[in-house]
Amino acid sequence: MHATRRLILASLAAGLALPARAADGPSRAEVLATMKRATAFMTEKAAVHGGYVWSYLPDFSRRWGELEAKPTMVWVQPPGTGTMGHLFLDAYHATGDEFYYAAATQAAQALMDGQLPSGGWNYLIDFGGEASKADWYATTGANAWRMEEFQHDWGNGTFDDAGTSEAMQFLLRLYLEKRDPRFKPALDRAVGFVLNSQYPNGGWPQRWPAGRPFTVHGADYTGHITFNDDVAGENIKFLVMLNQTLGDPRAADAIRRAMDVFLITQQPAPQAGWGLQHSLPDLKPVAARSYEPRALATHTTATNVEQLMNFYELTGDPKYLARVPEALDWLARVALPEPRNGRTHPTFIEIGTDRPLYVHRRGSNVVNGAYYVDGGPEKTLGHYGAFRAVKVDALRRRYETLKATPPEKVAASSPLVHKGPLPRYFANQDLATSDLNGGQSLAPLKASPDEAARLVASLNAQGWWPTPLVATSHRYKGPGLATPTPGDYATTHVGDAYDTSPYPTDRPVMGISTSAFIKNMGLLIGQLDAGV
Repeated sequence: MHATRRLILASLAAGLALPARAADGPSRAEVLATMKRATAFMTEKAAVHGGYVWSYLPDFSRRWGELEAKPTMVWVQPPGTGTMGHLFLDAYHATGDEFYYAAATQAAQALMDGQLPSGGWNYLIDFGGEASKADWYATTGANAWRMEEFQHDWGNGTFDDAGTSEAMQFLLRLYLEKRDPRFKPALDRAVGFVLNSQYPNGGWPQRWPAGRPFTVHGADYTGHITFNDDVAGENIKFLVMLNQTLGDPRAADAIRRAMDVFLITQQPAPQAGWGLQHSLPDLKPVAARSYEPRALATHTTATNVEQLMNFYELTGDPKYLARVPEALDWLARVALPEPRNGRTHPTFIEIGTDRPLYVHRRGSNVVNGAYYVDGGPEKTLGHYGAFRAVKVDALRRRYETLKATPPEKVAASSPLVHKGPLPRYFANQDLATSDLNGGQSLAPLKASPDEAARLVASLNAQGWWPTPLVATSHRYKGPGLATPTPGDYATTHVGDAYDTSPYPTDRPVMGISTSAFIKNMGLLIGQLDAGV
C-alpha cells in the first residue's frame, strides 16, 4: 500500500450520531450479540472462500481491495484476509466462543488456498483461477496509472505492504492456539519463504523468487534490498514471534543478520540516511517505482532510526545506537525552513547535495502519462506525499534515554531471550492501515460507554455498520488513449476515465468497510475486556 496507507484517512462513520443507551453503556449480552451478528454477516455474506477484500457496495455489485476486485477475489494486503483472521482470534480470546475460532480458521483456509509454492503470497488471491486473474491484471491492473505493482503479475510472492507478513503472523497465532496440525504445513512454508529469500547480508528483496522482469528506470527494482513499507522490520517481527513461541533455531541468526543490514546500508556522513531500497552489492540507494527516484528518503530514515533503537532494546548491543546521532543530525539539517501543513521534511533528498527532489507527472493515464523529478515543490503528486512529518526531537529524546540505560537493563525482558506467549490481541494493537474508507485502526482501543451504545445501535438490520465509501474508482472501459485527455491531472489521485486507480469522491455512498468492522469489533472487545 506504500503511500496508499496514508492516502485517504476518512473519518470513521460507523459511530453515527445516535443517542446513547445509558450512562453505563450497553450490557455484556448486548455487546456479545452485536459482535456475533456483525461477524455472521461478514462470514456468511462478505467472505469469498473465507477471505475478504476491503470494501463492498451493499448489494455486492462492486467491491474493492486496493483496486476494484472481481467477485472471485480476496485481498491479502492488510486490512484484508489476514487482518480479519487476527480480529476473529481476538474475539475468540475475549469471548471464548468457538464461533470466532471457526471464522478464523475459514480465513486461514483462504490464505492457505492462495499460498504460493514458494511459501509467500501475492497482494490478492483469485478463486476464479489463473485465467480470471490474468484477465484482471490485463484490464483493471494494467490501467491503474499509479499502481505499478499491479500492472504486471510477476508470478511470485511479495513482502510489500505487509501482506505476506500479516498472513504468516496470523497463521503462527492460529497454529499456537490449539496446535492444530492442519495449519503447520502452511506455516512451515511461510517460514521457509522468509528464510530462503533473505540475502546473506541480512536484507530482503521486495518480491521473491525473481519473476518475470519488470523494468522501471531501466532495471527491475523488486530484487533490491527493501526498506520501503518497513519490509525488513515486518520480517524481523515475524521471526521474533517465531523465536519467542516455537524457538525455531534458525530464527536467531536470521534476526541478527536482518538487524545488521540496517547498519551496513546506512550511508556515510554527512548524509547518514537510507533510501527506500538499496542495490546489491554496493548497498547504495536506488530508484524503485517511476515516482520513487534514486534518493535518500527522510521518512524511511526516521523509521530505520526507530528500528535501530528497537534493536538495542532487543539485544542490548550498543552498535545499534552508534550512528543514530549521525542520522538525526542529517534529518535536522534537511528539514524544511517552515513546515507545510504539519509536514517537516521533503520526502526525497538528492544524494551528494541535500537538495530536495520533488516528483511530478504529466499526461492523463498509464499510456500517455509520465513521472518526472525536479526541485520545484509546487504541484506535486496527490497520491504520494512530497512532504513528511518527522519528529526529530522525539527521536533524539528516545535515543538519549536509551543511551543512558545500561544494556543489561534495557534488554532484560527481550523476547529474544525469554520465550513466552504472544500478546492476547493483535488486530487493533498494531494495525496502521486503512481500507481507504473506514479510517485507520489505531491501538489500544476501548469504547466509552456512549460509544459502545452507539456501536450497538448503529449496526443495521442486515448486520453491518454503514460507512461512507469515500474511495471509488473508474470501471475498466478499455486501454487508455494515447492522446492525453484535456485537463490537469498533475495533483489528482486519478487520471482520466481510463485510469482504474482509486480516488476520493465528494459523493460517497454508504457501504461495507472491512477496516470499520475491525475497528468497531476491537472497540467492543475492549469493552468486554474492561469487564462489561
